[in-house]
Amino acid sequence: MTVGIYSIGAVARMLGVPTATLRTWEERYEVVVPERSPGGHRLYTRDQVEQLRFVLRNVERGLQPADAHRLLADHLAESPDETFAPSAPDTRLLIMLAERDVYAVELAEYFLRTEGYETVVVLDAREAEALVEERSPRLAVVDLLISGGSGLGLCRSLRDMGAMVLAISPLESRDQALEYGADAFLQKPLDPLQLVSTVRDLLGDSAFLRTRVGSP
Repeated sequence: MTVGIYSIGAVARMLGVPTATLRTWEERYEVVVPERSPGGHRLYTRDQVEQLRFVLRNVERGLQPADAHRLLADHLAESPDETFAPSAPDTRLLIMLAERDVYAVELAEYFLRTEGYETVVVLDAREAEALVEERSPRLAVVDLLISGGSGLGLCRSLRDMGAMVLAISPLESRDQALEYGADAFLQKPLDPLQLVSTVRDLLGDSAFLRTRVGSP
């Protein structure tokens, strides 16, 4: 299964905290330490997003950040193989699928609709920009090879228009996608469960950690 990678800006929006806070927590407590890309980008996994969500919940309950990180470290030491339990999606959110492969997009659309999301499909980069202006989808899933390889430029323009972007590609294009403003990247062929989980994360319908990490 591919691993979803999220930029620090995407994680900050998902959690509702400043990017400076995430950097401070990383440097001060060294519990949630993201990977660094060759270009220096902080890249968070889904597990790390949920670990930060756990920290944030405990801070909101009155713990100091140091104590919340210490609690997380204890849980991870005791149960390093925590798994995810899905939460219900918000069906009010529109997802645009900008794809070059009509068969691949049919499969992705099927699984997203099965989860209750509203979707719309476009097969051209210019059409994607027009649709964002017209309907303002909350998330755009962009194949980087759309319209003869125009996906990177499309990522940048869609972000400038206010859309959140999940970039996908059969090539290892993670760093380029992040450079052009993508919030996350998945490599094709897509695993349907990973696609749905990544969409949930980006739209704020994230899974939560089972057992003690997700409990009061």
